[in-house]
Amino acid sequence: MTVSNLPKLAFVGLGVMGREMAGHLIAAGYRVRIFDISSEAVGSLSESGGIASTSVAEAVADAEIAISMLPNTPQVEDVVYRDGVLAHMPSGGIFIDMSTISPEATRAMAASLAEKSISMLDGPVSGGPVGARNAALSIMVGGERSAFERAEAVLKVMGTTITHVGAPGAGQTVKLCNQLVCAVNIQAICEALALGRASGVDLAQMRDVLLGGSASSWMLDKLGPAMIDGDASAGFRIDLMLKDLRLVLEMAGQNDVPLPATSLVTSQYVEARAHGEGSNGNQALFRVYDRMTGQAASRGTAVAAGHR
Repeated sequence: MTVSNLPKLAFVGLGVMGREMAGHLIAAGYRVRIFDISSEAVGSLSESGGIASTSVAEAVADAEIAISMLPNTPQVEDVVYRDGVLAHMPSGGIFIDMSTISPEATRAMAASLAEKSISMLDGPVSGGPVGARNAALSIMVGGERSAFERAEAVLKVMGTTITHVGAPGAGQTVKLCNQLVCAVNIQAICEALALGRASGVDLAQMRDVLLGGSASSWMLDKLGPAMIDGDASAGFRIDLMLKDLRLVLEMAGQNDVPLPATSLVTSQYVEARAHGEGSNGNQALFRVYDRMTGQAASRGTAVAAGHR
């Protein structure tokens, strides 16, 4: 049941992350108009109390806060410029983009929306599908402080660590730095496992030892077993990390910052995608080391079973 004194919401983008996030808002009593290009996704969430919309324009028409969770910069730009936010969202509202997109494009959209008296917050998230499911996301927010304070209660329904990090685009900048660290960490784990395997040590035991020392990390804990077992089932996909890394390198180029490690791991994500790994989870980066070390054939059934 919705609570009348809560702000009216719109949520656009009901993918793996978005449907969980919107579901938490609905369960918390918010009236949420929902839209996705997949009518099946809309229909599924409407059964839980979401109000189905047939377009972005319809979803945001009376929204006080509208949220988007979309794959990439062009989709968010379409939602703002072409599909309805700029033309149909009421003035005084707040548009929160929780996708991971270009900081530069974010600043441009924020400026355009400000001309219509709509505040924009960029609030990309970290924590993946599990964090979305458990309402335990880390949300890094750029934009006006006053808009952040108005929207903070809504964000707290979806996450546990909510931090205002600066002006428009700052949230996206921090998220891309997060992705840089994650990707290079995944690469380091792949290299350690490849070296340990070549030296004949028990990889599961080696992982346990590393988790007990200074090499411990979230990635080693969560993705290490899947790398060792040849399980490439998707959590956060290779395609999405490659998109994020390209955004990192774009930002680095704009700011004249050399990122040699990021450049190398990006090339390995490109290699993984070229071998059909794009829809697999991040742990499938280990397949690059299978191929480079000639171990792919010996992985046999495990590799074939993990490929999606």
